[in-house]
Amino acid sequence: MVIMAIDHVRDFLHQGAYLDDPLNLSTTTPVLFFTRWITHLCAPTFVFLSGLSIYLQSTRKSSSELSSFLIKRGLWLIFVEFGLITLGMTFNPFYSLLIMQVIWAIGISMIILGFLSRLPYKFLLGIGLFIVLGHNALDFLEAEPGFKAGFWWDLFHHGSFAIYPIAKDHFIAIMYPFVPWTGLMILGYCFGIFFTPKFTSEQRQKILLRFGLSLIGFFIVLRAINIYGDPYPWTTQTNGFYTFLSFIKVHKYPPSLAYMSVMIGIAILTLSLLENIQNKITKAFRVFGRTAFFYYILHFYLLHVICMILFFSRGHSLNDALQAMQSIPFLFSIKGEGYSLGIVYLIWFFVISGLYPLCKWYDSYKTAHKEKWWLSYL
Repeated sequence: MVIMAIDHVRDFLHQGAYLDDPLNLSTTTPVLFFTRWITHLCAPTFVFLSGLSIYLQSTRKSSSELSSFLIKRGLWLIFVEFGLITLGMTFNPFYSLLIMQVIWAIGISMIILGFLSRLPYKFLLGIGLFIVLGHNALDFLEAEPGFKAGFWWDLFHHGSFAIYPIAKDHFIAIMYPFVPWTGLMILGYCFGIFFTPKFTSEQRQKILLRFGLSLIGFFIVLRAINIYGDPYPWTTQTNGFYTFLSFIKVHKYPPSLAYMSVMIGIAILTLSLLENIQNKITKAFRVFGRTAFFYYILHFYLLHVICMILFFSRGHSLNDALQAMQSIPFLFSIKGEGYSLGIVYLIWFFVISGLYPLCKWYDSYKTAHKEKWWLSYL
């Protein structure tokens, strides 16, 4: 959650946010590249751990209770994505653009898992592996001359910020095509078995270490072969370092097999090393983890308020903001305006520091009011 906020601060406030892709090797810098690249860890980890959490819930709920909860929870997340998060991102009360990103992907995946959770464990594992390992086969169809992805294709697989009209002056942006993310959530669900009493802490730590290293090794081999697993092969650059950047530049929209392998590999490896560490730093991070959804919603609104204040402080008017929305759907942003990466990181620290007391209060409130059923939806 903390790393994720870096990317969103950059989106709102960096001077080059709307001018170029920070992973464009012909124009980026190493610092800018890794500022964006490290945040690739976030979405797949959220989705994978959501699946893991669902498995742990399955040990406490009956199959019908779990299915009902997941379907209702998924519908709620989709509503929040369109109703609250889209507004926080755009500050457009007319909802001219609805954005389908990670919360939508988690929501629809929960609904699907709500129906699939009654299936045998091995069958679910097979479905998850089939989707994650096989969905990049569709890349070959998309690479054919003249291929055009329609709405349903974009919704299921391609996505890549496709925008479709849904009414007069209203559009929907598909950032997260859901099928690959659903496959990843299913695998996270299956991985949850290692967090049950069937395994001791020592056994689990060894399993996590092996899984993490194996996934990273699989990524290296898969990427080195350079035939399958990502729609964009790596290429030799002007020097070895930039060739390395090309090698690790993997596709997120939709999440490629290479992308999921390296990101989940790093996440699992990190978890194996940090699971048993207890100190003030990990305690603070756990506060954000225990209030992740609450934090996620608030941080968009706080960021956009900061963006608005800085916009007016630069001498702009509301009319300037409305005119800029013709090219950028996020109110109070103008192409080419913004701040250096140093300022971005400074504001990121301010945002994290400002949200921590609120998250700590909410965590305490949830702990003291476990009888309130609605808290499970926040």
